[in-house]
Amino acid sequence: MANQKLDRLDKQILRLIASDARIPFLEVARACNVSGAAIHQRIQRLTNMGVLKGSQFIIDPEKIGYETCAYIGLNLKNPESFDRVVEELKKIPEVVECHYTTGNFDMFIKLYATNNHHLLNIIHDRLQPLGLARSETLISFHSAINRQLPVADFVMSGDEEE
Repeated sequence: MANQKLDRLDKQILRLIASDARIPFLEVARACNVSGAAIHQRIQRLTNMGVLKGSQFIIDPEKIGYETCAYIGLNLKNPESFDRVVEELKKIPEVVECHYTTGNFDMFIKLYATNNHHLLNIIHDRLQPLGLARSETLISFHSAINRQLPVADFVMSGDEEE
């Protein structure tokens, strides 16, 4: 991927669809001064390159009853069990992210729970049996910033500065 180049049209398309994923391709084509077919081809190419990773509707967890967002740092008793633990974490629907990390934790996860009691049950009944040496939980009160990286602020390998 580092060797792939994005040109100005690619970046313009990315800016438009990042600000509104539901924007019609024809509207993107008009804004970019190219044909609708060209936009379809570019979107397909960007998807094949791995720059675009699908599209989805974003559900607000609070609106469906998940009022507690928690980040949990995990330390494993047996670090060789990373793969097994990740497979088990995938079976817990409330876990929405899992990262291998440096620093104080082997892994860092993000999960949603309906309330603090539900969070306690997840930690006690689902996470502890995975072979944790210890964990540390941080509860998020509110997400102050939640956005994608701005397209204008990155330069891919081989791109000239604009």
